[in-house]
Amino acid sequence: MKAPARDPASATSVAWERPAAWAWILIGGLTVGAFDLLFAMIWWAPLGASPIRIPQSVAAWIIGRDAAFAGGAATALFGAALHFYLMTAIVAIYHVASRGRPWLLEHPLRNGAIYGALCYVLIHVIAVPMFSAAPPRRFLLDWSIACLLAHMLLVGVPCALFARRWHTAQ
Repeated sequence: MKAPARDPASATSVAWERPAAWAWILIGGLTVGAFDLLFAMIWWAPLGASPIRIPQSVAAWIIGRDAAFAGGAATALFGAALHFYLMTAIVAIYHVASRGRPWLLEHPLRNGAIYGALCYVLIHVIAVPMFSAAPPRRFLLDWSIACLLAHMLLVGVPCALFARRWHTAQ
């Protein structure tokens, strides 16, 4: 019996079947959330901050700094869950906003960087200072600039790339 004929084009390229939107958004949220957490851990490690303090500082937005840092692994898990929920929402917003707006998909580096900067301002300049249970900290210019750049490059750009990949898949 003869083997079925193979299409030479299919041998070199792998077809990508587009996943469900919710699954793609979840993957995007986990990706940008991991990028953002790793950035913060790498930034603060030379200053002696243990990795557990990073998600605890996110938990401090809700339960206050003293409670978050005293809570150990439980508050770190809560902070990580809150962080990944927020990052998944950020990915979902860009994904939905780019539906029917091809200009958001055409230049993912520029549009993603702008989106990341807007997310930084919304979260760190408006929402956290207004609603956080944690008392205000002193302003750190180098950290603020680094966070802005991280949100542009590690959050916004991947959001745009994830949306572009999903919306342009056949």
